[in-house]
Amino acid sequence: MRPLTDPLEEKVAQKNSAAPYVCTVVLNWNGKSDTIECLRSLQGITCPNHTVLVVDNNSSDGSATAITELFPEIPLIKTNKNLGFAGGNNVGIRRALDMGVEFIFLLNNDTTVAPDLITQFVEAATNFPSAGILGPKIYYYSDPRRLWSAGGRWLPDRQHFDQRGDGEIDQGQYDGIAPSDFTVGCAMFIRRQVFEKVGLLDEEYFLNYEEIDFSTRARRVGFTDLYVPKARVWHKVSVSFGGEDSPLKTYFTFRNRLLWAHKRLPIPRRLILHWSIYRRAFERFLSPTISAIPQGPRKALWALRGSISSPLNRAWLMGIRDYWKKSFGECPDDVWKLQRRWKEMRGQAGTKKSSAPSP
Repeated sequence: MRPLTDPLEEKVAQKNSAAPYVCTVVLNWNGKSDTIECLRSLQGITCPNHTVLVVDNNSSDGSATAITELFPEIPLIKTNKNLGFAGGNNVGIRRALDMGVEFIFLLNNDTTVAPDLITQFVEAATNFPSAGILGPKIYYYSDPRRLWSAGGRWLPDRQHFDQRGDGEIDQGQYDGIAPSDFTVGCAMFIRRQVFEKVGLLDEEYFLNYEEIDFSTRARRVGFTDLYVPKARVWHKVSVSFGGEDSPLKTYFTFRNRLLWAHKRLPIPRRLILHWSIYRRAFERFLSPTISAIPQGPRKALWALRGSISSPLNRAWLMGIRDYWKKSFGECPDDVWKLQRRWKEMRGQAGTKKSSAPSP
């Protein structure tokens, strides 16, 4: 039961200027050190009407207790199980909407932010009233001048989305406010009216592509995505996945891309996307085998076995399989097994490399 006098609602009601109120929702799942660093970064926010809300996705590493002890002023909501990115954030979104805030900022726990981040978002949202979802300029945390995202874009030749500027050193080449095809989920600044018109994040995705789905739905009711370069974030990329090229990331990417196409694309475009994925799967599995045929059947067989045993390739196939099985939400245990095996293989490769003699 909620208290009769809610401190968060009181803060919104007693805001100290005419500026809109913003609630930042930070989702934590077994990320104690990252979340603590993120919250310390948010303490430097200069926007007067701003509050932070943490949702703990049933962590088992003691992070919920540590966060409460270090930041007693920040409310923390515990879920009773891991609800994924979409489900966990929806818990925070509902709470923020109940508070009556004008904007909700969804922020990954593996990020740090510039002090004027919220101020830059509010200014841009005021100047561009049709912008429903706004995204920042995002840098690699490990390389603070190297860009990870300067807005999202759709690549029709490859039938998927990526981030503009990824890997480039920031030299001002993306310093203009610009429309975006989608806003990456690690930092989404959203008007409450968008939620009121299209609903919350779709929990069938669980992890990955829910932000693309959300942007697609928002565009259909007249909102746009906007890239705001003066709003700056530093991201420890793919901490939740264990890496950009991990089996977990591969599984959710391909399963959920097919799910998004099924939900949001007309049949002709859906067929083009399907063909692109299946063609790439064919190339991934059979191209090494075909290339090895001139070296003899044994080489070809070994190439085929290598393709089949690859954790990444198997995760790819599992994602496609589960799309057709209509198995959505959390991934099956087999994917987690592939993830653990992949990590072990990477660790062994790293050990061999480090123990090798210097040239």
